[in-house]
Amino acid sequence: MGSWFTDLFMGEGVAHSILILAVAVSIGIFLGNRLKIKGVSFGSAWVLFVGILLSHYGMKLNPIVLGFVKDFGLILFVYAIGLSVGPNFFQSFRKGGVALNLWAALVVLTGCLCTYMIHRVTGTSLITMVGVMQGAVTNTPGLGAAEQTVSDTIITLQSAGGEGAAELVSQSKTLGLGYAVAYPLGVVGIILSIVLLRYFFKANLAAEERKLEEASETSIKQPQILTVEVASNSAIVGKTLQAFHDVCPWNIIVSRLMKSDGSVEIPSSKTTIVSGDKMMIVTSKDHVDDVVKIIGERVKDMDVVEWNHLDRNLVSKRITVTKSSVNGKSIRALNIRQEFGVNITRVLRAGIDIVAQPNTAIFVGDTLVAVGDSEGIEKLSALIGNSLKKLYKPRLSPIFIGIALGVLLGSLPIKFPGMPQTIKLGLAGGPLIVAILLSHFGPKIKFATYTTQSANMMLSELGISLFLAAVGFGAGENFMNTLVNGGYRYVAYGVIITMVPLFIVGTLARLIGKVNFLTLMGLLSGSTTDPAALAYSSESSGNSYPAIGYATVYPLTMFLRVLAAQILVLIAL
Repeated sequence: MGSWFTDLFMGEGVAHSILILAVAVSIGIFLGNRLKIKGVSFGSAWVLFVGILLSHYGMKLNPIVLGFVKDFGLILFVYAIGLSVGPNFFQSFRKGGVALNLWAALVVLTGCLCTYMIHRVTGTSLITMVGVMQGAVTNTPGLGAAEQTVSDTIITLQSAGGEGAAELVSQSKTLGLGYAVAYPLGVVGIILSIVLLRYFFKANLAAEERKLEEASETSIKQPQILTVEVASNSAIVGKTLQAFHDVCPWNIIVSRLMKSDGSVEIPSSKTTIVSGDKMMIVTSKDHVDDVVKIIGERVKDMDVVEWNHLDRNLVSKRITVTKSSVNGKSIRALNIRQEFGVNITRVLRAGIDIVAQPNTAIFVGDTLVAVGDSEGIEKLSALIGNSLKKLYKPRLSPIFIGIALGVLLGSLPIKFPGMPQTIKLGLAGGPLIVAILLSHFGPKIKFATYTTQSANMMLSELGISLFLAAVGFGAGENFMNTLVNGGYRYVAYGVIITMVPLFIVGTLARLIGKVNFLTLMGLLSGSTTDPAALAYSSESSGNSYPAIGYATVYPLTMFLRVLAAQILVLIAL
């Protein structure tokens, strides 16, 4: 009995590999959830450390299983990232976002220069330094891209006779080692850099927040519901709602209209505005005073509940878009008000309220706030779905189609002038780019990529856990020997690669770019793709401004780090 149990843990085979993978992931996730050092959590990186420890004590994965788990885990992880950031990827390049992305790109470039200079000065293998660099900035997909590039090169060399393949196999093992050694202080170093920059600039976070709030162009326009009584303003009285909308400079929705006899109706574009009418209006908070001034007088004691009480035939209901047939279509194209007598006042998307306009496109997963009679609401529900059960059903086909396209794109050789070999986006870059493109343009080509937030997080966490466990098992056998025999230097190299670029770019962005410090915290966290640094920034600031900066630069940074890792590896070859 003891023999089969020992063989199961210390032997080989698929069952053994799956068992110790499960053990490594479960212990790593447990430690990531429970263990913090000075308030900083290493999260799923504990899976990497547990894999190294188990491998050090003789638990090894079958090489074929190890390769598959590592590659497939990486694909799942980066594809989930692409799906989550894709819808806002191109929006991040709007005014202000371009500058932030340029600063983030400078962080990446400076880190690469530091890596190469350390390689030249110390003589440390550049392949090893790529692993150190990716650990120093806690960027797992970049590590995966580098390993994929090395692996492809090894296969090419072996097919050409094998010259140099053995040496490259040996060097490839140091990628994971360098990453693992540099990672812990990479997390700490990013947070420490932000803290030191804050004290260096004597940044007052409360004052920085007030500056951002005062800049109206950077604030999010939240919908406001109000009731306004029409005065005898000749500019609007006697005109239709359509005519009023045509000349009104602000986005407003007239949700309901109360006539002088007390009757309540859903107004249409042809409804004539009469003095004494009361309008229930949805508009941006910034435009409330202007809207009241042009229409008449605000009735402050009438809210949504009062409107519902006045006419029980009209109901307000939230309806979720679940049918692919309406995905990406505008409210005007669906002809909702004319067909069903229903008014769409707001669209709830990713936790944000949007004032609904005729040209507002709706997507699977959006929730519409609709006002109308019960019959019209039911007909609208049938049109757009409103089936949460259908929404929560896994959409596996788009995911695997996207992964297939990503692998094809990642395998496409790209020739860069001056490079000795072609570059491939690999199993990290290809799926990432395809996921971004599909999640952004999918609705326009009738390709629904929507996944619930929980499903996307499950996909991401499963992928990163499998990948890190496989990296740990691959690097663990020689980890202690490497650390004792000079590997401790990688820690120092990692600190330089982590902190020097952040200090240089952080100082330049603050002094020259005049970047608000709350935004700068998110910029630095996003340029290193480090969730722990974002968590610290958000907690210390008490607001969402660092998260906005993080989300703005994250997609481009992720792509650049994947590409930079491959370029440095090819330079080394």
